[in-house]
Amino acid sequence: MKTIEIDKPAHPAQMYMGALLSSTKRPGVIKALPKVTYVRPNVVLDAAEIAAYAKLCGFSPEHGVPLTYPQMLTFPLAMEFFGSENCPWPAMGTVHLANRIVQHQRLNVGDELRVEMRTGKLIAHEKGQIFNLEMIISRDGTTVWEATQTLLRMGVSNPIGAAFASALTDESPLSHQADFSAPADIGRRYGLVSGDLNPIHLSSASAKLFGFRAAIAHGLWTKARALAALMPREVVTQAQVTVEFKTPLFLPARASLWNTHQVKGPLAHSTLFEVRNAKGDKPHLRGHLSCQSN
Repeated sequence: MKTIEIDKPAHPAQMYMGALLSSTKRPGVIKALPKVTYVRPNVVLDAAEIAAYAKLCGFSPEHGVPLTYPQMLTFPLAMEFFGSENCPWPAMGTVHLANRIVQHQRLNVGDELRVEMRTGKLIAHEKGQIFNLEMIISRDGTTVWEATQTLLRMGVSNPIGAAFASALTDESPLSHQADFSAPADIGRRYGLVSGDLNPIHLSSASAKLFGFRAAIAHGLWTKARALAALMPREVVTQAQVTVEFKTPLFLPARASLWNTHQVKGPLAHSTLFEVRNAKGDKPHLRGHLSCQSN
């Protein structure tokens, strides 16, 4: 497997220029992604950056390093992949379909981490080609956090791989637990913290250039905002969360959080949840969380 080491991530403007230039790609039949690993060999968990992320997503200081925060460290690697010859499709028009995170050990401010992203398998979908990107974060040679980012490349005919099947088949009834707001500027604010400055999130004007009637919230912000309300107010040692993104959350918006109080799961605290619209009749995302503390 080819390894590409990135000591210093590119400036966001460079990353998005690469994404825009990838729009000229016109691949033929793709039977597999190139086997390649992108690496940031030494990333330190920064207190100020974690605090800014936590505040924006609703996590409290008691949560410590939020479960979803390490995915921010993988974003420059994903953008390098999208803008490279290793990604056969244009970056624009690729949809984040699902996301799974597993945390194996507690993370702490000041930890020195190795951040990796590897190309994964192809999966068939009625709307195009799904592909996975695998994220692995290690500390002193031990994997402490990992994730699978499942992406849909729209419009690909004759997709390769087994048919996509939802990992969230539990139909337990959910009850309304809370409401939260998604302000008109949350896309810009989250973009500045995460580095994800995709124009569909930044303003109505920029989103309309790509066919959206208004800016939409980042799916990973919506996921994090839900988890901030669902997780115990203490540092977790182990956790698993799987989310599938359903419909865009157009900004500004009022969203509602629905969940079960306890469902069967591998860890102590376990719940099935959804973020829905204010009326509670339209899901924006659906997920399952399990976690435990010391």
